[in-house]
Amino acid sequence: MTPSPYIVGVGAANADIHGRSRAAVNLRDSNPGTMRVSVGGVTRNILENAARLGLDARLVSAVGGDVFGRLILARSAAAGMDVSNVLVLPDAASSTYMTVLEPSGEMFVAVSDMSILAQLPEAYLAERVPLLHGAAAIACDPSLPEETILHLLALAGKTPVFVDPVSTAYARKLLPHVGRFHTVKPNRMELSILAEMDAGEDAALKPAIARLLEKGCRRVYVTLGPEGCCYGDDSGLFLRAKLRPIVRMENATGAGDAFTAATIYGHVHALPPEETLNLALAAGSVAIRSAETVSPEMSIPLLRETILRDSL
Repeated sequence: MTPSPYIVGVGAANADIHGRSRAAVNLRDSNPGTMRVSVGGVTRNILENAARLGLDARLVSAVGGDVFGRLILARSAAAGMDVSNVLVLPDAASSTYMTVLEPSGEMFVAVSDMSILAQLPEAYLAERVPLLHGAAAIACDPSLPEETILHLLALAGKTPVFVDPVSTAYARKLLPHVGRFHTVKPNRMELSILAEMDAGEDAALKPAIARLLEKGCRRVYVTLGPEGCCYGDDSGLFLRAKLRPIVRMENATGAGDAFTAATIYGHVHALPPEETLNLALAAGSVAIRSAETVSPEMSIPLLRETILRDSL
């Protein structure tokens, strides 16, 4: 009997503190609003979305022995993730991400402390080579130290490694090694850095994607905000897709993680690129409509309903 496929995520698991101002944010002043504490982290969020889509998702990360660490482990397990490979460092502070949101739900500013990831020993990853080699896909967190990313790429063997740069700073860190990733998911600014060319105009998207494919990537998804996304792969296929724009956003911070999870879902189930692209757009749409970073309603049936409702 063939074992069920599973995915592995290596990277951040955070406590997320969200403050949403009731009015336009005033700098250097106290802004009345609402506060909420949840769990997050790029890798952890991708895996929770994937678990809610029905995948067996296994997290490799580090947390502290503090209240945030206990919260991260408890809520991640409750969401259906395997947390048995999370290293607990009793004297360390867990990763924390604090964001201030505009009344619209758009991010105004954020501060993160992910220094605990530097304490994830290379030997800890090396001991998990069988786990990595048996996975259908690996999600790599760009916030990992560069040496850890290189170590993970070396240990992954033939397992496809996915990465979302999440920022221009991390895109610059990934640039020398981007061709070693199976799938990358930049936005337009991150694409410009990774492709080493200006991708600001729509006409430049296809050549920029082609450059990443020339570097060694197999698949490239580029998110374009309200304009949807585009896709290219090493077969020469190039696609562009878009769903009906969302009128009101609740929280835009989790859309990219949901999108990435859906691309991994499509890979694991060998779905056609067009179907994967639409599922990914729908996942981002579901995430934006939720006050939580990961929508508790995330599911494949909901994504298919969203595609039917919002297709143009």
